[in-house]
Amino acid sequence: MTKPDLDGVPGLEPEQLETYFALMEAVSVLQHHVEQQVRADGDLSTVQFQLLARLAGTGGRLTMTELADGVVYSRSGLTYQAGLLEKAGLVTRGPSPDDDRSTLVTITEAGVDRVKRILPGHVQVARRLLFEPLTEEDIRELGDMMARVRDHMRAQPPRSAAPRKRRA
Repeated sequence: MTKPDLDGVPGLEPEQLETYFALMEAVSVLQHHVEQQVRADGDLSTVQFQLLARLAGTGGRLTMTELADGVVYSRSGLTYQAGLLEKAGLVTRGPSPDDDRSTLVTITEAGVDRVKRILPGHVQVARRLLFEPLTEEDIRELGDMMARVRDHMRAQPPRSAAPRKRRA
């Protein structure tokens, strides 16, 4: 079977296409279950949980830019989510002592407590859906492959480095 030509760009090989769709479906199913679990156990969105977990796992303080790059989220979306977390008392925001142009986000004790409340269920979802059908060797291989893919994708400039679009 010939691959369709898409405006001068050759289509994917059948095996590549199957792999792509299997990955996209698996990620969608996993994200759906994670979203349900995070909402049920912590009344947060997945993005909010990612922000809190990243803060909790990196000493409790990061700049908005570091957070945006770490969770691959837009600046405006991150500002909105950080505002919701601040309103809920889970983070504080303030000027960075190292750089006047940076905003520093700090997780509060309530934020750490929320992460601790969500984490056990989060681990159960990951184990049940992602790791249960895999052998230890599969997990190592998948980890190696996904690290290569992630590193390749991350070699592109971060979204926070993209120039802002000006409004007309």
